[in-house]
Amino acid sequence: MKKQQIQDSFQIAKVRYAELGINVDEVLNLLDKLSISLHCWQADDVSGFEEGDGELTGGIQATGNYPGRARTISELKADLERAMSLIPGTHRVNLHAFYGDFQGKKVDRNEIEPKHFQSWIDWAKTNNYKLDFNCTCFSHEKSADGQTLSHRDPAIREFWIEHVIRCRKISEEIGRQLGSTCMHNIWVPDGSKDNTVDRFLYRKNLKESLDKIFEYETNDEYMLDCLESKLFGIGLEAFTVGSHEFYMGYGVANNKVVTLDAGHFHPTEVISDKISSLLLYAKEIMLHVSRGVRWDSDHVVLLTDEIQAIMQEIVRADALDRVHIGLDYFDASINRIGAYVVGVRATQKALLQALLEPLSQLREYEANGQNFERMALLEEAKAMPWSAVYDYYCLDKGVPVGDNFIEVIQQYEKEVTLKR
Repeated sequence: MKKQQIQDSFQIAKVRYAELGINVDEVLNLLDKLSISLHCWQADDVSGFEEGDGELTGGIQATGNYPGRARTISELKADLERAMSLIPGTHRVNLHAFYGDFQGKKVDRNEIEPKHFQSWIDWAKTNNYKLDFNCTCFSHEKSADGQTLSHRDPAIREFWIEHVIRCRKISEEIGRQLGSTCMHNIWVPDGSKDNTVDRFLYRKNLKESLDKIFEYETNDEYMLDCLESKLFGIGLEAFTVGSHEFYMGYGVANNKVVTLDAGHFHPTEVISDKISSLLLYAKEIMLHVSRGVRWDSDHVVLLTDEIQAIMQEIVRADALDRVHIGLDYFDASINRIGAYVVGVRATQKALLQALLEPLSQLREYEANGQNFERMALLEEAKAMPWSAVYDYYCLDKGVPVGDNFIEVIQQYEKEVTLKR
């Protein structure tokens, strides 16, 4: 599509939305301020850069062997930069602790320090990115039996407690240097493949471990702690210690951010319906946007009904300043940079559609019991020319419009990733 066509379509869209009382320019200004956190582990299949075999454990699996996986920090940074260049707006990068710059040295999880992530911080400064962080409590010899912070052995628990405390200190330093609150996410794979008798014991251990971790007080301006639940994982089908109920209770009781992962619940359960309830009790919410297929399969985010419902709930609850949006999927069966771009763009499109809803009129209809009118307007909103607005946003931000990013990724694949 030519530049003039994009601009003409945008002007038509502005008029149509103005008829519904919506200022499209204001919407785009707001959309441009909403950063999405790109997960570093999509580019290298959750391998990390520690010394060792890099075998995945903890119910995590990256399926596929598409060529071009990032093998080094420099390759990963290059892939992230390429993905960012094809996405409108300014966004964040989400790191896991085992992606540190360890310079080829063996550094155990309970020994990591901010210095191991200084090169990431410097890179973020150079590229005007912000960073988020995660402790890495899987793929380690001390998590091999499926327990970490809930382990029966106090020495194992102490190891992971120290690891998470150090990750919180790293997150705090990231936030301090970059001038943006770093979201530190805590997820542990603890659970059992078969029926567990003493569930209370493991959950009590997890609670006590978290209590010890949070004895170190951090600066909320620099970092915030997030707690992420899960239904189950491979090899952990019968029992997950950190269930939704566990973390929701702990988060609310201890004023921590609760993380909702779209792929961590029952196939018939959706996180969009949880947002408005949780916002009444939790100070903030962290979202890991994924696309579960039958279970936690971490598929690339697409513009599905659920992703649209998630963004609608955030906007309708006036909670854009209380909900943090990050992606979490890892597909090794397709071009990995393409997976980033499709996922972020789909998330942005869902956000844009939610921001373009005629919310005032919809609320008025609902308040007056005009349910037919509410239904009709919601249906008409689906057919409004939001895509013309997104095309213009891409044009205005200097990134490819429509499917033009495909050829850019193909060229990068030909020149870079296929040569790895």
